[in-house]
Amino acid sequence: MSPRLPRRRFLLAVGAGASTAGCLDADSLPAGSEPVDSAFDLAVGHDIESWDRYDPDWTAPETSPLEATFEVETLAEGLEIPWGMTFASDGTCFFSERVGRINRYESGSLETIAEPEAVTEQASSVAPGEDGGWWDGGGEGGLLGVALHPNYPDVPVLYGFYTYGSENLRNRLSLFELDGDDPEETVVIDGLPGEDYHNGARLAFGPRNYLWVTTGDAGAEALSADPNSLAGKVLRLNPDGTAPEDNPGVGDPRVYSYGHRNPQAMAFLPDGTPVVTEHGPAARDEVVLVERGQNHGWPEVRSGGEDDQYGRYGDSEDVTSPLVNTGADETWAPSGGVFYTGSAVPALRNRLLVGGLRSQTLFSISVHGGDAPEIGGSRYDEAWLHPGYESVAHGLLADELGRIRHVEAGPDGGLYAITSNRDGRANQPFPVEGDDRLVRIVQRD
Repeated sequence: MSPRLPRRRFLLAVGAGASTAGCLDADSLPAGSEPVDSAFDLAVGHDIESWDRYDPDWTAPETSPLEATFEVETLAEGLEIPWGMTFASDGTCFFSERVGRINRYESGSLETIAEPEAVTEQASSVAPGEDGGWWDGGGEGGLLGVALHPNYPDVPVLYGFYTYGSENLRNRLSLFELDGDDPEETVVIDGLPGEDYHNGARLAFGPRNYLWVTTGDAGAEALSADPNSLAGKVLRLNPDGTAPEDNPGVGDPRVYSYGHRNPQAMAFLPDGTPVVTEHGPAARDEVVLVERGQNHGWPEVRSGGEDDQYGRYGDSEDVTSPLVNTGADETWAPSGGVFYTGSAVPALRNRLLVGGLRSQTLFSISVHGGDAPEIGGSRYDEAWLHPGYESVAHGLLADELGRIRHVEAGPDGGLYAITSNRDGRANQPFPVEGDDRLVRIVQRD
């Protein structure tokens, strides 16, 4: 058996040679009834009480996170537009780079373990101070979300989501078997609607070991409101790609909720409730508590017009309201996040943490099941928002990291983030020497 090739040199050929479940025509996607073939047993249990973060009696903190001081420690630098990140139980970190790489970081060592050949080349990274970049490169696609199988390393499988094609862009969900030097790719869902932007693409295994997948509207707004399309959705899958029997059945059986614009975080409250973030039209970014089988409003009540300050949620009984809507005057550009339950950063425990792109800020959202206390920050308690919660948001680390693409908790209780400053869209002074980075966020008091 040949040794592992060093970082940047390993090339995994896919496409025609990959075994495929699904079909290439987005208009005739399968109903999620046929499992993918794998050399490993992908089956999992679904008992939420086995989830190590399960706490049905959790409460939100009643103090401001600004009372603490936070710093960042760089673990790896010189990365090229990282996007997705996931941890193994032993602390090994896997992350994607949009330019087409899946990497493994372990004990200070970084190596590329796969480079799917079919990934679109529209992603290009820029050097510090270089102009153009993303706009010249032409899009937001590339190698995006990643997630490890819950039984890794016994089941050495990693899931990845990427954009492929040229004039007719599509998205693909695949699994990669990492047991040898030549990871084998198996396509789980092919032909997902894709575009230069609005691809969604966050992957996460939830409290009951289902695979959750966010998809964007791919620039075709009407698809989000159509439950039979897989665009603009939150999908819930078995690890073998089939639809769970207890999915809501609102259209395509893999659809859990619809009416999403471009969701890029997939997190879970300690009681198991799923939460996503949404990029809004003309500001109006949202944090959304995902409700089973429900329409979350795009494009019906989130037009972004001048007369639409917050949305028209009160005008429709068929649309579920968000936890947070930033309004027309504030842009977060929220990307990946996690509901943090670790102990290493106690001031952020039991808060939803979300990376901000255009805002270049880490957002801490305290989600209260009743009246929120007076802890400063931006308060979201308007009557038209979700009736069961009040939320308070604080901005942290503003302009210290630049564009924060994803925030994740490690099995050590630590808090980690990746930046996205080399995509040509960062504000000054980013990108700086050393961008992009994998960092650890620490509390100093």
